[in-house]
Amino acid sequence: MRRYKKEIKDKAVIVDVLNRCHVGCMGTTGKDGYPMVKPLNFAYNPPSPPFTKGGQGGLSLGMIYFHTAKEGEKIEDIKRDNRVCFEVDLPIAYLKSNVNPCKAEYFFRSVIIKGRAYIVEDRDEKNLALKCLMEKYQPEGGYGDFLEEKLQITGIVRIDIEEMVGKEDLGKDKQKDAVLKALEDKVQLPIVLEYEL
Repeated sequence: MRRYKKEIKDKAVIVDVLNRCHVGCMGTTGKDGYPMVKPLNFAYNPPSPPFTKGGQGGLSLGMIYFHTAKEGEKIEDIKRDNRVCFEVDLPIAYLKSNVNPCKAEYFFRSVIIKGRAYIVEDRDEKNLALKCLMEKYQPEGGYGDFLEEKLQITGIVRIDIEEMVGKEDLGKDKQKDAVLKALEDKVQLPIVLEYEL
């Protein structure tokens, strides 16, 4: 990262961004050699054996799960080269300027992950992945059990995280206070702030 002052040092903040973002983008290498990016619903699962082997310095950073068709471009790309990049971004606030367009800003948090993607075949891990997804997107519960026939036809991919870096720009002074309050209050994002002279 070029601007180290913007790096998120607190892993809990990075995990919060992963949990708040509903869509992430996975980058693979296409069969023609060009990068390919696909938006995905996903769930972050913290480190837990036996499904992860470890990331930076041998310490596990957790994994990303998503469901998919069992065939198609994503699966072909992963089978050919399982190195992937995964990105999420959380737009928090837009600073509106009525004075000078150069004073308009966007405040955000983002996370970039590098890792290896694996097609999950183990039934218990498939259940775990789908449970993680449902807990994220329907936290109130009430969705019942996963049907065996659906488990058999649903593709699940796990990204073992090898590197995870967060970046943020939360503004300064009053702007930063407003941004942090919006995050704490869990209001709908992004909020709009007015530029003050």
